[in-house]
Amino acid sequence: MKALIVATTSCLVFWNSIACAASLDVDSNRSRIQVDAKATGHNFTGTLEKFTIKATGDPATGKPTDLDLAWDFNDLDTADEKRDKEMIKWLGGGAPKGSFKFVKSWDETVGGGNAQGTLTINGVPKTISFPYTVKRDGDWLTIDGKVSIDHQNFKLPIIRAMAVMTVDPKLTIRFHVVGKVK
Repeated sequence: MKALIVATTSCLVFWNSIACAASLDVDSNRSRIQVDAKATGHNFTGTLEKFTIKATGDPATGKPTDLDLAWDFNDLDTADEKRDKEMIKWLGGGAPKGSFKFVKSWDETVGGGNAQGTLTINGVPKTISFPYTVKRDGDWLTIDGKVSIDHQNFKLPIIRAMAVMTVDPKLTIRFHVVGKVK
């Protein structure tokens, strides 16, 4: 009988932890994911025009419990059509995909913390970590952060053009995700 009570209590605790998770309905019009690049003589920013995010977290703290982000690099707009076409060739042509899968977070506070996950580009998964902030306004959450990566770690070559122009392989990814907690 005691074992049954312990098992029942354990199941209720487990069920309550699942029931307390909330999903984030991301507003794509208010959210943005951008990549900053430096090249010889100029800098540019690419904006991801389309992406999908599935996210859940603790509604009280904003602590993430799961997040999946996916995109097609054809939806990354650098405001230069020729550069965008060259980028797709550089990524192998066709419809190259990218993704990020949340793994864990730590040092969480109501205002943010640090997150770790797997970023996959060019079919190469790499573990990355970065700080993030969370702001809550009623049912709305705004999550901001940035991370620097080196595209050579994803088996992508240095970009050179006209023998003198080079794109720095170190890129900064910035994100501003706005969504309603459900």
